[in-house]
Amino acid sequence: MSIELASYGIKNSKINYQLSSKELTEKMIETGQGEVSSSGAVNFLTGEFTGRSPKDRFIVKDDITSDNVWWDGNINIPFDSDKFDALYDKVVEHLSNREVYVRDAFACADDAYKVKIRAITETPGANLFIYNMFIRPTEEELKNFGDAEWTIINAPTFLAEANTDGTRQHNFSILNFKRKIVLNGGTGYTGEMKKGIFSALNFIMPVFKNTLPMHCSANSGKDGDTAMFFGLSGTGKTTLSADKNRQLIGDDEHGWTEDNTVFNFEGGCYAKVINLSAEGEPEIFGAIKDGALLENCKLVKETNDVDYTDGSITENTRVSYPIDYIENIATPSLGKNPKNIFFLSFDAYGVFPPIAKLNPDQAAYLFISGYTSKVAGTEAGVTEPQTTFSSCFGAPFMPLHPTKYAEMLSNKVEATGINVWLINTGWNGQKKRMSLKDTRAVINAALNGDLDNIEYRQDQYFGFEVPVSINGVEADKLNPATSFESQEAYEANAQILADKFKENFKKFEEFATADLLAGGPRI
Repeated sequence: MSIELASYGIKNSKINYQLSSKELTEKMIETGQGEVSSSGAVNFLTGEFTGRSPKDRFIVKDDITSDNVWWDGNINIPFDSDKFDALYDKVVEHLSNREVYVRDAFACADDAYKVKIRAITETPGANLFIYNMFIRPTEEELKNFGDAEWTIINAPTFLAEANTDGTRQHNFSILNFKRKIVLNGGTGYTGEMKKGIFSALNFIMPVFKNTLPMHCSANSGKDGDTAMFFGLSGTGKTTLSADKNRQLIGDDEHGWTEDNTVFNFEGGCYAKVINLSAEGEPEIFGAIKDGALLENCKLVKETNDVDYTDGSITENTRVSYPIDYIENIATPSLGKNPKNIFFLSFDAYGVFPPIAKLNPDQAAYLFISGYTSKVAGTEAGVTEPQTTFSSCFGAPFMPLHPTKYAEMLSNKVEATGINVWLINTGWNGQKKRMSLKDTRAVINAALNGDLDNIEYRQDQYFGFEVPVSINGVEADKLNPATSFESQEAYEANAQILADKFKENFKKFEEFATADLLAGGPRI
């Protein structure tokens, strides 16, 4: 099957269309852009950028977005339509007269919501990422694919001129809803492509489909119950949803429909691999094989084994792989009967317990606050955990006002009676990270119903209910105060965090109901 790119403004290029993962790996080796590890996965370096650059992500302001996007000035940054057109022309001229890689794929596993995507990439590695991360069409689907609804154009070696092109610096990721284009340049970090499409869906689903888009992973149990794990990159979504006893629906991005179906936006997984081990995360470790794409890892010279402990390039070492590289998955990637939601927060103050149960008001307040810490490497310039509030646990990807998503979630929680839990995957009072073993234990207890009829204590600062004891977890670990040098030290940190919640929420108060405000800290 052949295609043309002249309609995009790309001329006289050698087009590699719909190459297999093996062919793309060979292209990476042939062009010196990749190195095969002993497991068969290919490793490549993303260059200057090893994480997303939120300050260089823009949305074209036009008659579609002008009155709908929340133009807060920090996350959804407006971009002039004429400037976009001029920059687009420069990028496609840059891609002309050279070898490019083109792939057609889908987003959204539910057929009623499926979106056709075409990715035009400058490098084979970026194309392999698209192959892994989006839904791969069958031969019959490809034959009848037709025109794409959204186009990704990815040109990492094209550097913008900020003064002329309207960007902040030489790299950029721009969404144009009228032209339905995600335009990326100046960065080799592949995550910008998938987050571009995620951002687009986060606008399309609520506005046009009455469906809640979620920055979460999801899995389902043997009884068909669905669990969702919300959190920013690095808080454990991928790790905690990859459970040998539950079917994986997806690891990062989902929709929740009117009929309470949860569906994956993607066709692959994008996992952090720093300090990965076969013992700690066997499902992810086993997925790193032929066709998987490692990013910014170091290989041991003598063996080409991956040194997962080496974060010298970045702490944000990654792997992408097709979802069917995980053995126990839902096919198709859909879930029914939502029973549990877990909000994953990396608490750098150490005052949140490993698990707490939230009432509906607290769930809405915690969701719209999105408290966590940016984990080292996930964004440019982040080298250690930084306390942050990211609305809906994904503010950089949410074009609408956060209250829109919070209202939709609140309605879902009320209608379904779903359990909502807060999970601290961050530090205790001694700045020691919660162990994966303990985190899995408290989550399994919630999933199994072991926390339905037990004794709880009420947290004096935040009001949520904390289990007094859980089988398999030391009792003192459930009380964060015991990990501090003194009760006074705990109370001081708890007060600081409660104050930060209150301060952050001021920007939402004019939109908040009395019930929503009641879900906040008790100062």
